Amino acid sequence: MSALRRHAIPILAWILFWALMTLVAVQDYIRNEHGTDYWKPVLWEGSSAVVTTLLALAQLRFSRADDRLLGTPRRWFARQARWLPLYWIAFVPLAFGIRHGVYALVGATYHHDPLPRLFLYESMKISIFVGLFTVIRFGIQSWRALLDARLRAEQASALLAQARLERLGRQMQPHFLFNALNTVSALMHTDVDKADATLVQLADVLRATLALGERHQAPLADELALARGYAGVMAARFAGRVELSWHIDDALLARPVPAMSLQPLLENVFKHTVERRRGPVRIAVAAARDGADIVLSVEDDAGTLAVAPAAAGTQQAVAVAGHAGGIGLSNLRARLQALYGERAGLALRDRAGGGVRAEVRLPCAS
Repeated sequence: MSALRRHAIPILAWILFWALMTLVAVQDYIRNEHGTDYWKPVLWEGSSAVVTTLLALAQLRFSRADDRLLGTPRRWFARQARWLPLYWIAFVPLAFGIRHGVYALVGATYHHDPLPRLFLYESMKISIFVGLFTVIRFGIQSWRALLDARLRAEQASALLAQARLERLGRQMQPHFLFNALNTVSALMHTDVDKADATLVQLADVLRATLALGERHQAPLADELALARGYAGVMAARFAGRVELSWHIDDALLARPVPAMSLQPLLENVFKHTVERRRGPVRIAVAAARDGADIVLSVEDDAGTLAVAPAAAGTQQAVAVAGHAGGIGLSNLRARLQALYGERAGLALRDRAGGGVRAEVRLPCAS
């Protein structure tokens, strides 16, 4: 923001103040002098405005270092009070000198009180004016300092969230690769051809992962490509034990969602349900809009949520085998918090017909 725009309101207020003072002086002249020499009250107030503006600009220019004292008003006002003698000494010679000069140019004489009385009266007036000016200045600068501090805090929070997201992203991708390679390793002992085909599919998954780069969000279409690839790798490992279905609202494909947000939900099902059962597991992946939110969900028909003991002998439903504390889901929760704050969340709950539903809810607008 330019200095002119930053100070536009105080400058406008200053101009309006002196315009008002000039109008009042003209009205007083008309009422008291009954004359038509309107240039005289304009000159009186104009000379005061010019000199006061020059002195105020000098004060502003050479007292900028005092801004660091805004947090201690007593010290700040004491520093500004040091400028009062300058106003006392300079105002009368400069302002009244301008008046005398203009009067002389038009062949008139400017009359005023004797100098001692004039200095005393004008010093009292200028002291009141400078006091009001200083109080208003303190209020404006304190308000600006508060806004600047708030902006710096928001910038620091944004940088902290960015660093946190980068750390989480670096944590998430090796974790995903480790689990995928474990899948291929398990297949190598049972079906080499299938392991080879799975490696090709894994390469596609890793290519999709690398395509995300350092992005924290990606279009839902890209996220689905990664999730389908991962589901294919895992379905190859648990051949005959998994039935996958996808229910995607095509209108959401271009919408941004957190990168690698569906894959942890799928991993949770394969690790805690499919791997522990011999029978088939039906898994449904969905992306739909619910009002102003996007809802991403992965649900199965065979998982259960364990009931872990909580404080004071009560019980609290949590995901079986510590889902909430695993790398995948805890990482996703942290990324949702960093990206959206309280507007997004991850929930695990029992399905009415059996099984577990994992649901990510996030605002539709990025």
